[in-house]
Amino acid sequence: MKPVGPIPAGYNAIGGELAIGGKRASKLVEEAGRTPLFVYSRAHLDARVAQLRAALPRRIGINYAVKANPHLAVIGHMAPLVDGFDIASSGELGLCIAVGIDPARISFAGPGKRDDELEAAVGAGVTLNCESEGEGLRALAIGQRLGKAPRIAIRVNPSFELKGSGMKMGGGAKPFGVDADRVPALARMLIGEGAEWRGLHIFTGSQALSADAIIEAQGNVLELAENLANDIGFGLPKLNMGGGFGIPYFPGDEPLDLARVGAALAERVDSLPSVLADSELCIELGRYLVGEAGVYLCRVIDRKESHGVVYLVTDGGLHHQLAASGNFGTVVRRNYPSAIASHYGAEPTEEVNIVGCLCTPLDRLADNAFMPRAEVGDLVAVFCAGAYGASASPAAFLGHGPAAELLV
Repeated sequence: MKPVGPIPAGYNAIGGELAIGGKRASKLVEEAGRTPLFVYSRAHLDARVAQLRAALPRRIGINYAVKANPHLAVIGHMAPLVDGFDIASSGELGLCIAVGIDPARISFAGPGKRDDELEAAVGAGVTLNCESEGEGLRALAIGQRLGKAPRIAIRVNPSFELKGSGMKMGGGAKPFGVDADRVPALARMLIGEGAEWRGLHIFTGSQALSADAIIEAQGNVLELAENLANDIGFGLPKLNMGGGFGIPYFPGDEPLDLARVGAALAERVDSLPSVLADSELCIELGRYLVGEAGVYLCRVIDRKESHGVVYLVTDGGLHHQLAASGNFGTVVRRNYPSAIASHYGAEPTEEVNIVGCLCTPLDRLADNAFMPRAEVGDLVAVFCAGAYGASASPAAFLGHGPAAELLV
């Protein structure tokens, strides 16, 4: 038997079924008209932002990294809750504009921005997080052609990384950002050529659960920003400190100690060097804001046995939840938080494998999990599905199509 990951707080049962946003899972499926279905909880989104506001210094802004969940309704719900939006494509820019977000609140990162994307961002007044000297020169040329000074920050590739992070975005050779020792010369060139200087973006890693690791990384970011600002010779209008805050997915994972992170950051903010005294400070979070707010619901379409092993075959799978299947950067597959939504809270009685509908042995949602007995027609829930689910999975694989999405 393999344990499943910890189900996030805030989910309960109504009439023996999993409830999300005060509605039973079966009712939500009825509203959506089908399974599989991603359900995103407004209450969880609101609560997570409120927790951050309470724990972090008031001076620290919160940016939402749209790549975590670009569902239009989620972006619209986040708009009044957060201070800024970080995008990674012109497609995400279009989504933000569609829900009425002021382009001045948006910054655009990514190592491969096309000229048409740069033009759209410069024309709209979005801040470009410049990833190379070549990108900076292209942005300047586009700005000159448009008659509009590009708003440019520099994304820094620092020499350090976020320890214990799931994906390391700094330290050593990386496709992301400009090596720290080359930043001052690039910044001075951009400023000299008439760009509107917007500061630095220093992102070191993601999905860290260790408060000590995040505290250390934030200290390193502030120290590096101070040194770079002094070398550049100009103040930093804004410093995006990155994020890296993780959520528990697997058995044994413990939630990030947000209070410790906030307290340590408050101490540093209270003693900032003069060169950062007037800088706008923010952190960039995606998964931490939306991950636990999402639940993936799929339906059991067959119950079968093979050599004494029970398989619950669902109409879902890795084409919607690639990460839960273990095929999104996981070295050793472990079970995501999951449950039989139709019998939520019931005592487990059997060991089952929950699999998807795809013709591949990679399509697994839970291995050897101890669950209440489920029959054909019952609903299965996979939690922590609010980030890197629908948009990060190969929905076109084998032609089953995308899942429905619903914000409640």
